[in-house]
Amino acid sequence: MSDSDAGAEATARSQRKDAQRNKESLLDAAAAVFVTAGVEAPVRDIAAKAGVGTGTIYRHFPTRADLIVAVYRHQVEACAEAGPALLASSPTPYTALGRWINLFVDFLVTKHGLAAVLQADNAGFETLHAYFLDRLVPVCTRLLDAATESGEIRTDLRAIELMRGVGNLCIGADSDPRYDARRLVELLIAGLRRPQ
Repeated sequence: MSDSDAGAEATARSQRKDAQRNKESLLDAAAAVFVTAGVEAPVRDIAAKAGVGTGTIYRHFPTRADLIVAVYRHQVEACAEAGPALLASSPTPYTALGRWINLFVDFLVTKHGLAAVLQADNAGFETLHAYFLDRLVPVCTRLLDAATESGEIRTDLRAIELMRGVGNLCIGADSDPRYDARRLVELLIAGLRRPQ
């Protein structure tokens, strides 16, 4: 391989990394806009939040459904990756669990709007839901196990039960602006603590 070939390959790798970072930044911006304005928010609002033109969004995501699915997958991955990182960086496993649940609540608030749009394609929605469970139930299980082993929480709760409980508490957030899902979820998580 010549020096010019090696240089071209390094430049291409660098451009791919930049493109991936830009795409992730765009997905983060879309998720933030979806949380505050819903999944029907204008693309120009997402573009402004991301600091790009609307053409950039359409180049990556030709349809709104493409963008919604990408945001959904991006948020699932962010939640999945956050679990181990929080366990490593938090003072206790219970603290890590609480912080992860806060991220999960943010995702769920967005997810309810996404689900409403995606359910028209039932097969696609079922695939995304299975992906959600496959990626996040093991992460929640690991956090619960760590908090249980440390003696901080009760031992009779499965991850899927906790996730469903949190999910059910988040449902009212999209129909009543006074509904505070995070406060209710905090009460639920506080209720997991073992009496001292």
